[in-house]
Amino acid sequence: MKTVYALGFIGLTALSVRGQAALYGQCGGANWTGATTCVAGAVCTYSNAYYSQCLPASSSSSSTHSTTTTSSSHSTTTTSTSHTTTTTTTSAAPTTTGTGSGSLKFYGVNIAGFDFGCDTSGDCTESGAYPPLLVYYGADGAGQMTHFVNDDGYNIFRLPVSWQFLTNNAETGVLNSTTLAEYNTLVQDCLSTGAYCIIDIHNYARFNGAIIGQGGPTNEVFAELWGNIAANYASESKIIFGVMNEPHDLNVTLWAGTVQAAVTAIRNAGATTQIILLPGDNYTSAATIYSDGSGAALLTVKNPDGTTTNLVFDVHKYLDSDNSGTSDVCVTDNVSEAWEPLAAWLRTNGRQALNSETGGGNTASCVQYMCQQIAYMKANASDVILGYVGWAAGNFATTYVLSETPTDTNGVWTDTELVSSCMAPK
Repeated sequence: MKTVYALGFIGLTALSVRGQAALYGQCGGANWTGATTCVAGAVCTYSNAYYSQCLPASSSSSSTHSTTTTSSSHSTTTTSTSHTTTTTTTSAAPTTTGTGSGSLKFYGVNIAGFDFGCDTSGDCTESGAYPPLLVYYGADGAGQMTHFVNDDGYNIFRLPVSWQFLTNNAETGVLNSTTLAEYNTLVQDCLSTGAYCIIDIHNYARFNGAIIGQGGPTNEVFAELWGNIAANYASESKIIFGVMNEPHDLNVTLWAGTVQAAVTAIRNAGATTQIILLPGDNYTSAATIYSDGSGAALLTVKNPDGTTTNLVFDVHKYLDSDNSGTSDVCVTDNVSEAWEPLAAWLRTNGRQALNSETGGGNTASCVQYMCQQIAYMKANASDVILGYVGWAAGNFATTYVLSETPTDTNGVWTDTELVSSCMAPK
């Protein structure tokens, strides 16, 4: 039933009449060559230089940038493995028929470095990490976050870290006081900006190749890890707990049990109100979580009191041809293949999600499609998609293919093209 609804919605929005753009279809923007007028009942509404969209006449009439046609032009090493917020307490459940408010709750970026050395097998070492902190001879992560908040209006940062770093390579839930103190330096720098800070275990649901709860570390050990982390931050209302980065190739029913163990441990440690991000299979893909079985399995995960308050789905989506986040050539805005059907599924189930990883190159194609993706989320899905966190800044060099690392020139910060064109809310 949910699948039929989602596909029907996609089909409806894909149609056009006599060269007119469909409801919620694109109708203008840089390099746009399609229809610039909308079907009856819709108005071509300006979002930014790269994207105008056909919105219902009743909702677009309140926009200060409404127009019938829009056309504009714009020109435009350290490596980590595959990519890898979230959110605030909501006072009421989302509606099942709502759309966008024109703004998102969260805008942010990953501050990478403590995750360096990890690969998709969960094979990491403590020595492979590269803290994005000047005191450890890394990048000025604190300065970056201060700039992003003050100059760009960001309000959330994801701070990926490997399990092995936190335990000094031991397959245990007991935190190592020395390495935890290093990571906590970045966490405190984040909190000092006033932003929300996501603690993200960046291990792909594995520890050195073995799946948690499925032949690898037991659920009890994983729960101990999260219980100890949560105990350190239970009083911090702006900490968000990212249970796991990009699980893949696992039994989704068993995985839901693992996530449940982590959620229970976090809440029992005293972190009773903070957001917890629930990751699905297939690298947490926004295009499959509603259909691959992992979303359905994770719907069973509950707080100890039986509620689902502040249990938010964790999703990722890149814009390159294979969704790997490894190319600076973007080919899609992800709307029809991911965000429309996901939004429908979330509304049907009364839930919300956070896009904690998305990004692209500093190229014309990525600027175009990223602007379109963000415009769609704002206009049509902000009731269920809480926001996005770009990949990545921190210790990534400015030459990294998906770099969002700003350049500091004598205290003057300059953003990458993708950040300044699309991703920064200011």
